[in-house]
Amino acid sequence: MLIASKYEEIYAPRIEEFCFITDNTYTRDQVLEMESQVLKHFSFQIYTPTSKTFLRRFLRAAQASHVMPSVEMEFLANYLTELTLVEYEFLKFLPSVIAASAVFLAKWTMNQSSHPWNPTLEHYTTYRASDLKACVQALHELQLNTKRCPLNSIRMKYKQDKFKSVAVYTSPELPDRLF
Repeated sequence: MLIASKYEEIYAPRIEEFCFITDNTYTRDQVLEMESQVLKHFSFQIYTPTSKTFLRRFLRAAQASHVMPSVEMEFLANYLTELTLVEYEFLKFLPSVIAASAVFLAKWTMNQSSHPWNPTLEHYTTYRASDLKACVQALHELQLNTKRCPLNSIRMKYKQDKFKSVAVYTSPELPDRLF
């Protein structure tokens, strides 16, 4: 709990408080020693970034040149990313690839008059459009076939007005020239 509270809380409880809630079963030194052992066991790697972690950064890069960022595009990219959370097929993709692919497909869905990938996105994501092809295509297929999915909560959430009803958007075909 100490490690989690340090990570999650703005003001983590003092170690003495953890000793108190365990009815002083453990001393301050024992708590600190256990914290040290746990962190060493995990080589201090206690956080695994998710696709949402990357999505925030990639969306900022995607809209860097816009005076007014597109809330619709942000909602759509979030919707596409959330759809992947319940699909086994997407476990083969890195979270950063899923996030980049969601931005790619959201940009394409919102505007087919310009290429959805640009040097800024390539720089911040470290991916070329060709690196994303398999994931973008799988995501496109998922977007088109959500009606057959028995798990509708994500789709229902993003059909609401407060999310600009982005769940009803469909992306046009993805021509090979995009990759």
